[in-house]
Amino acid sequence: MSHMKRNIIVIDEEKCNGCGQCASGCPEGAIQMVNGKAKLVSENYCDGLGACLGSCPVNAITVEQKEVAQYDEKSVMEQSIIPQGINMINAHLKHLKEHNQTDYLHMAVNTLKEKGFDMEPIRNAIHGQSGGSSCGCPGSQMKEIKNNNPSINSSLPLCSELSQWPIQLHLISPSAPYFQNADLLISADCAPFAFGNYHQKFLKGKKVITFCPKLDESREEYIEKLTELLSVNSINSVSVVRMEVPCCSGTTQIIEEAIKRSGKSLVLREYVISLDGNII
Repeated sequence: MSHMKRNIIVIDEEKCNGCGQCASGCPEGAIQMVNGKAKLVSENYCDGLGACLGSCPVNAITVEQKEVAQYDEKSVMEQSIIPQGINMINAHLKHLKEHNQTDYLHMAVNTLKEKGFDMEPIRNAIHGQSGGSSCGCPGSQMKEIKNNNPSINSSLPLCSELSQWPIQLHLISPSAPYFQNADLLISADCAPFAFGNYHQKFLKGKKVITFCPKLDESREEYIEKLTELLSVNSINSVSVVRMEVPCCSGTTQIIEEAIKRSGKSLVLREYVISLDGNII
């Protein structure tokens, strides 16, 4: 079996409480419960997309880059997905599509063709034309938000509290002078759009860094950059603002790992924003 460096989940056995939610939420069958603990039993069945992250109530699962067995989409389809029926097939294909895994999606579709499946309803389900509810990742599901909060009419302009540039984690310099003695705000990309009073509630008086744990493919790079930032600067406080969707929990996990590697004694304040714009 060939090996390659790629993203794969890692389970912290000390944190794992044995609830089994990650195992039941892994349709590929890569995770199983062994002696009361979650185990990654099949590296080649783990696609490394981290859909199981949000199902873990104790944040025992992370996604890391390692030299491991190559993911085997064909075997996953034949051994795990197809036996669970058409709803699971559609959910798995939509999962791949939502994560822009074009190669895996083509492999899955070709496997279904080899097995003689009628592809027309499957294609409709993948592209959201079946009329049914979405079975993909919660953060990608369509949702219209009805805002019942009354608007406040005011002739006074709202001022931006942004005090530095750039803000994207790819672009920031850990040694930038404005990080010294700073109160640091690390934000998931979507949070400022979901929470109306973001500038006054979270950003005021802080230096901000933003990234997306789902769409950005730089987890280890991000951890290293944040570790360097925390190591070379005296940071007063660290806060994180993220969305409630499961994949966004990766924001907090990246920051926690960076704090751990920096060796600093920093308390991380976490704020979670619901899809309808409230603090949970």
